[in-house]
Amino acid sequence: MKDLSNRVAIITGSSSGVGAATARLFASLGCNVVINYNANSEGASKVAASCEELGAGKGVETLIFGGSVAEDSACQAMVQAAIDKWGRVDILVNNAGTTKFVDHENLDGLDAEDFQRIYGVNVVGCYQMTRAVNPHMQAQEDGGAIVNVASTAAVTGIGSSIAYAASKGAMVTMTLSLARVLAPKVRINAVCPGFIEGDWLRQGLGDEKYEALLESQRKHSPLGLTATPDTVADGILQFISGPQIVTGETLILDGGRHLTQTPLGRR
Repeated sequence: MKDLSNRVAIITGSSSGVGAATARLFASLGCNVVINYNANSEGASKVAASCEELGAGKGVETLIFGGSVAEDSACQAMVQAAIDKWGRVDILVNNAGTTKFVDHENLDGLDAEDFQRIYGVNVVGCYQMTRAVNPHMQAQEDGGAIVNVASTAAVTGIGSSIAYAASKGAMVTMTLSLARVLAPKVRINAVCPGFIEGDWLRQGLGDEKYEALLESQRKHSPLGLTATPDTVADGILQFISGPQIVTGETLILDGGRHLTQTPLGRR
């Protein structure tokens, strides 16, 4: 899928952050986009407007869909809305995600309900969206491509909470399983960003902790960089329009930070 012109992409959780950056990038390349939100309808509307502006010369259209990927009925309806509007789905980016910020040492800070809620979005939602688009992609002559937005938490065990890290590990494992099942018509890969600059982490951590962690991440990163929504979007695009022989792969986007971390994250 070297050329995104007139293609159709569904990007879950795209009213802000990585999802929004990915929608804007795809639209600038001529791709029609479904912008999904759970609660932030205002953000979704702003992303849609910017996508249409960026793709104005290429006839880009957008579709805004509100609903949680944790609900299978919403996943099915979202895909059907894209089919009704454009007659096809070429790309799925499973970006919707949630967490609970709990220090790993605080084992009493998480309960079964927390795990179920986090897994419901991060893992089950990813599976349900993939299942919903699969028949349509399989029926298309040129198939389709899926990218799961996981996290370096999946490979380091470090993250906003143990439940979050476990859910992202499950997402990476599921990517491997699905790569075998969906081939040869559909490719599926995963990106694993590290610390992503932006409001999501700032709100979760608080200003002081966010700034301290940002400085630490840059200091210990071999490249002296942390991820941004735009750099993660670039990584997602690489799996879509890069080598078409790649499936079941994981791309770490953290400036090399994982190279300096111990499993317990104490370096």
